[in-house]
Amino acid sequence: MFRGSLVALVTPMKSDLSIDYDALSALVDWHIESGTHGLVVMGTTGESSLVSVDEHVAVVKAVIEQVDKRIPVIAGCGSASTSKAVELVNQLNQLQPDGFLCVTPYYLKPTQNGLYAHFSAVADACEAPLILYNVPGRTCCDLADETVARLSSHPKIVAIKDATGDLERAKNLIEKVPGFIYLSGDDATALDFMALGGHGVISVTGNIVPKEFSQFCDLMAKKQPESTQKAKELFNRINSLNSALFVESNPIPVKWALAKVGRMEPYLRLPLTQPEPASQQVIQAAMQQSAVI
Repeated sequence: MFRGSLVALVTPMKSDLSIDYDALSALVDWHIESGTHGLVVMGTTGESSLVSVDEHVAVVKAVIEQVDKRIPVIAGCGSASTSKAVELVNQLNQLQPDGFLCVTPYYLKPTQNGLYAHFSAVADACEAPLILYNVPGRTCCDLADETVARLSSHPKIVAIKDATGDLERAKNLIEKVPGFIYLSGDDATALDFMALGGHGVISVTGNIVPKEFSQFCDLMAKKQPESTQKAKELFNRINSLNSALFVESNPIPVKWALAKVGRMEPYLRLPLTQPEPASQQVIQAAMQQSAVI
């Protein structure tokens, strides 16, 4: 179920900063038509930390209903507080998502034993499989490989989104914990990650080029020299987006880019703001280079 291009979906907003459910529904249909293999809703890219719990649940519900079982829907459930994450899971369970994504607790810097206890408690509450999410560059909290190995024995914990960008570490983890599902969380290194044995990508870039990103993942999954070469060529055509969409904090650039092609309005909630003019030039140049505009 968790393979290929799993797009970390943005949350469209109106000028009054309410959720734009019409734009959200249109995005969902566009992704399905483009071959996106699954959607991750209310993750970091979806501004999950900037919406209320009621909005969080409502957005997940809207996406699940719009998808109507055509592709998997993975619901973000991360929180710095274990009890709050469990409470959120309990609400989301009623919507029957296909999976959950839980980021490491940010700011608190718990020990590895604390991380093991945190993810175990969240997984115990999940009625669907749970994907671990390690992104130390944003959380200042690193889930050690040994802790991932321990957590992999939990019946509900089936995968990890690895956004470290450390390919040597990814290689070692894939070898150390066979049978686990490995998903890249770093678009810039996604090609090499999948070549090492990764199963897919939870992608920001896939928001802008869903067809190309799903095709890239399909080609890499074949593990044949000819298809791998085609995947590399396709990846190189869109690779400028992988850096440009992180020229400022995600999801600032990707929402601006989607607005540029008329998929939604560019609004974000504070403290996120519109990209600076210099950043806009970088994003636009990458979109032109990738033939998005």
